[in-house]
Amino acid sequence: MSKSSFLKAGHTPTLLAAFLYFDLAFMVWVLLGPLGVQIAADLQLTHAQKGMMVATPILSGALLRVVMGLLVDQLKPKMAGAIGQVIVIAALFVAWQVGIHTYEQALILGVFLGVAGASFAAALPLASRWYPAEHQGTAMGIAGAGNSGTALAALIAPSLAVAYGWTNVFGLALIPLTIVFIIYLLIAKNAPECPAPKSLGEYVAVLKDKDAWWFMFFYSVTFGGFVGLASSLTIYFNTQYGLDAKTAGFFTAACVFAGSMVRPIGGNIADRIGGVKSLTVMYLLAAVFLTIVSFGPASAWTALGVFVLAMLSLGMGNGAVFQLVPQRFRKEIGVMTGMVGMAGGIGGFYLASSLGYSKQVTGSYQTGFLIFAALAVIALIGLTGVKSRWRTTWGASHLTAAKI
Repeated sequence: MSKSSFLKAGHTPTLLAAFLYFDLAFMVWVLLGPLGVQIAADLQLTHAQKGMMVATPILSGALLRVVMGLLVDQLKPKMAGAIGQVIVIAALFVAWQVGIHTYEQALILGVFLGVAGASFAAALPLASRWYPAEHQGTAMGIAGAGNSGTALAALIAPSLAVAYGWTNVFGLALIPLTIVFIIYLLIAKNAPECPAPKSLGEYVAVLKDKDAWWFMFFYSVTFGGFVGLASSLTIYFNTQYGLDAKTAGFFTAACVFAGSMVRPIGGNIADRIGGVKSLTVMYLLAAVFLTIVSFGPASAWTALGVFVLAMLSLGMGNGAVFQLVPQRFRKEIGVMTGMVGMAGGIGGFYLASSLGYSKQVTGSYQTGFLIFAALAVIALIGLTGVKSRWRTTWGASHLTAAKI
């Protein structure tokens, strides 16, 4: 698979627009996490409330991905993505001008930031529909590398909050969001072969397929682990090791950057060796590293190293899942991207909220990490159970050029 063949296969400006949209949307989606230390101090939040605050945008984004998937099929990806960007820009403007003064107001903002998380269901089909089966993993990986926006939030937001106040961070975020919105409108194009809109019955029919549920579960572990950690680690490093907000943000950014940057690599490797093989290794590694970190490494630097390894595994797993999904559900990619993305968000909501509750109830984060490690093991067992059927049915070599 040559680089030139990939560049000739699709529409590079649209792929770039999808990446930028996804990147900035993810930056604001998890914004409450990097700002969590300062917000929690000002609003006097408990451990459980901190966990719920950073988890709310994840849950909202998860549920809204289904709505975005419907909009993608009805209005096409470019228009659906544009609507989402306008809503997020408006919500941040209001938060900046009015301010956030209570725990409940923070949760309401989190609900609106979930619209940014729903960008997943528009950006990926926008890019994916331009590329043939043999390039799906790479294309979806590049577009999905917008996960790196979570690293930008962790790297920059705490420092900006110290310098200008955390409320003003919402206003500062409007600058890059507006620039990317204009670029998106100018260069993104819908693929010529957009599937016709589907009836509600057809959406329900997709969920009758057991493979849809498998993909949703697999992604709830890989992406759920990634975004749950991305939203929680600033608070974790501050609480567990006493790091100040800026330093905790830098540590979090390193973890998130690792997980987001390897997503295209994960997709490309899956294109080369098959998504099943790639996922098998990633689940095993993720379970091991999450188990190790559950025991609370002695130093923040040791914890950082283990979290980086865990995020590398989860990030590559994200790319592998979306090498497989378009092969199985190419005609339903809009709704399946929404459904699978929703499941990923729910997994992230569970992890982020459970870490907060685990800390409050037991005084330790260990239970939260161990349960999620167990979910990775269950996903590995499930993948082992379905791979033979996949490779002899829709993934058979005489039906697709892609490796399964």
